Amino acid sequence: MQNSSETATPLLSFEHAGKEYSNAGERVRALDDVSLEIGAGRFVAVMGRSGCGKSTLLHLAGALDFPTTGHVRLDGVATDGLTEAGLTRLRREKIGFIFQSFQLLNTLSVVENVEVPLLLAGAGKARARAMERLADVGLAELAHRMVHQLSGGQMQRVAIARALVHSPRLILADEPTGNLDTSTGNAILELLQRVCSEQQVTILMATHSEEASAVADTIVRMRDGHIVPEPIVPGPMTGERA
Repeated sequence: MQNSSETATPLLSFEHAGKEYSNAGERVRALDDVSLEIGAGRFVAVMGRSGCGKSTLLHLAGALDFPTTGHVRLDGVATDGLTEAGLTRLRREKIGFIFQSFQLLNTLSVVENVEVPLLLAGAGKARARAMERLADVGLAELAHRMVHQLSGGQMQRVAIARALVHSPRLILADEPTGNLDTSTGNAILELLQRVCSEQQVTILMATHSEEASAVADTIVRMRDGHIVPEPIVPGPMTGERA
């Protein structure tokens, strides 16, 4: 088993997880016997070409999908054993999502976009907490602008603030710099690195970019649904091998 942490109890674990889909009557195995442990406060980049299984890995980690074989556990709880109510609570309380295409609501202002997870959860002080997170990503002064008035980098910062607003333990980032230019993408990566370090949030990021993966503590490489059994390249935060 690949282990990206020295801790005894990982925040997120894949236990011989496999995932099959049906495609035109044929079974396609997107993940094949993946075992991986990720400790709290770690920044892990999952690398590989399109179709290697990295997005499927993120979907299983976020309980957006479930393994056909094996288990995925978050905070020690198997996601495939939860009820719909339990899954909703897990996603709202413990997981934040950052997407390549931002997934912001154009009819809402910046601060209203960040408030959404809190309002769905019925949490109090939603506006104040949203403003705090916008300040964290350097966008407090743009809180009342509409989304279409922002640059791509600013949109991604809003998406990061939204992912953080409910204080999740795990952030899943799927190609978070894929739609950004190099300079803006590097700024977003530095922000994610700072969030991981300062707030002790675990980040699992899917990327095909060697440059993007360099900010992570650990790099996990995938090919054809498998984790590639090769030395893991250290990121600059720790200088260690996983």
